[in-house]
Amino acid sequence: MITLVLWILQMGLGLGLIFLVLVHSGKGGGLSDMFGGGLGASAAGSTVMEKNLDRITVVIALLFVFNTLIMALVLDT
Repeated sequence: MITLVLWILQMGLGLGLIFLVLVHSGKGGGLSDMFGGGLGASAAGSTVMEKNLDRITVVIALLFVFNTLIMALVLDT
């Protein structure tokens, strides 16, 4: 039962992390331009929304790493 929960959590965190990384506005634009992120690209790094997106991405990445370590310990048996 715990392995099923860990696998579902891993899949959700992985997909969420992929989405968050793709939404970030990089130097080349990327997918964020498709959603209107290219309009204020000159000051995109200093906006509150961009900083919050950075923080959320870091938290999801850390949760993904910790879940991977927990899965490695649980599934090692």
